Amino acid sequence: MTATLTCPATVPVFPFSVFDPIHLGVDEFGELVHVNLAERNMLIGGEPGGGKSSALNLITAHGALSADCRLILVDGNQVQLGPWRHSADMFIGPSLKDAIDAFTHFQQIMNGRYDKLLAQGVRKVARGDGEDVYLVVIDEYAYYSATVGKKADREDFAALARDLIARGRAAGVILVLATQRPSHQIIDPSMRDLFSYRLAFRCTTDSSSDVILGQGWAAQGYSAADIDPLARGTAWLLAETGVPRRIRTAFLTDSDIRHLAAYAAQLRRKDTPHAR
Repeated sequence: MTATLTCPATVPVFPFSVFDPIHLGVDEFGELVHVNLAERNMLIGGEPGGGKSSALNLITAHGALSADCRLILVDGNQVQLGPWRHSADMFIGPSLKDAIDAFTHFQQIMNGRYDKLLAQGVRKVARGDGEDVYLVVIDEYAYYSATVGKKADREDFAALARDLIARGRAAGVILVLATQRPSHQIIDPSMRDLFSYRLAFRCTTDSSSDVILGQGWAAQGYSAADIDPLARGTAWLLAETGVPRRIRTAFLTDSDIRHLAAYAAQLRRKDTPHAR
């Protein structure tokens, strides 16, 4: 009698969980800097070339390599987050209508999860409870909220984004929002204050830095306008300590991004994303 050996199906093993700390870089004392985005939103701002894309790619890479993460990418010019599109559950390009439709859908998901949490007698989505976290990464928020389309549509998008930022955290809907136009017209203080993490790369003025970090920090010596223009990747991070922390973000080369994105896509076994 000849025995037949059967090989089990290959099960992809993801290296991370979205509940794991996300590595951002090091601070000025050489200490590693991590953020926990499973329960917090993040606001990133600064002038072009300051290092926002590095931070976005670090966060997106972690989400793409996490088995419990539904990755949603919103990118008006498509090239900053585009390399990760094959790992994303949804990739939204320069369409305000598609962004509104998607955010309306996430609002419904959030409301449904709160109904479920209420019925179960628990307060938030947690690691190991079977619910994936929706990580929504938006590159250049101003494109959708202040630039394209009709005024009423831009206001609808901004209202949806604000609702997700305000209420989504406990339901496992997390927003990472980046802008190179840190002004009160784009990020008003009441919206800014909803972000637990605020990351300010070089800004042209103290007031722009305060739009990201919060009113008064520049006067206390924490101003992104003082960052050397050549010190790309240097930023002030306002996090759990309650005081801005000067950090230098890690850097992924284009080759690094391509390799990590291809690996993540292989793990997720997606040849094409749910693109919009």
